[in-house]
Amino acid sequence: MEHIHLETKDLSYTYHDGTQALKNVNIKIRKGEKIAIMGPNGAGKSTLFSHFNGLTEPTSGHVEIDGEKIVFEREELLKVRQKVGIVFQDPNDQLFAPTVKEDVAFGPMNLGLEYDEVEKRIEESLKMVGMEGFEEKTPHHLSGGQQKRVAIAGIIAMRPEIMILDEPTAGLDPEGVDKVLDILNNLNKEGISIVISSHDIEMVNHFADKIFVLYNGSIIAEGDKHQIFSDKELLRKAHLKAPVTTEILYKLKENGLDVDTEKISVEETVKEILKAKNI
Repeated sequence: MEHIHLETKDLSYTYHDGTQALKNVNIKIRKGEKIAIMGPNGAGKSTLFSHFNGLTEPTSGHVEIDGEKIVFEREELLKVRQKVGIVFQDPNDQLFAPTVKEDVAFGPMNLGLEYDEVEKRIEESLKMVGMEGFEEKTPHHLSGGQQKRVAIAGIIAMRPEIMILDEPTAGLDPEGVDKVLDILNNLNKEGISIVISSHDIEMVNHFADKIFVLYNGSIIAEGDKHQIFSDKELLRKAHLKAPVTTEILYKLKENGLDVDTEKISVEETVKEILKAKNI
């Protein structure tokens, strides 16, 4: 039987002023999947993420982790937060200790682990994100990409089964983006389910198995990247840009070449062009 890791059932959330941030959101995330949630600013992505580990209580509907409903009691929420780790968009919301080591230690210490186990987890987590040797550094003296990697290490140290990352590559240079993607792919290989939100079409194109499009608090589409990125109407509605390769294939089609506009990678696109030209 397939293992549904995280599921939302008719999840809705309304702010005190009556603004409806989420409307009947139904999402299923299976164990080991790499999921991207895309949508314009203000679509409700961050609000949705804050429901995934019980930081926010829904107005109606609920979230289930491994088939169990999140219960809003301290002990139960601690269990949920061990399973589901969230990395916020701005590392400054997450990094507050005077040294990198103390920051990464914060989560495992809250789990009440033995000192030796905490030390081991700090070492392992920093190694996984390529930040070993930075233990005594002050987080605020690090670059944006390094801060992001330390924030990820702090969550890895909790050994979650699901990792949720809000705009994990925002503000990073191309090298920083590649490093974060490598980390996420390695974690996924170890069986961790990964959910990211992002505006970065090219990055999602490389990363996600499945994409949900959130618009105005509702999921308006879900599918793999070929389905989502080749739907020009959908992309326009959700204020998302198509990948460059999709744009090229559409232009070729408009010019009468017989190409498949659902191809996404550069390699596939080149093959389509050569095939269409009978080269």
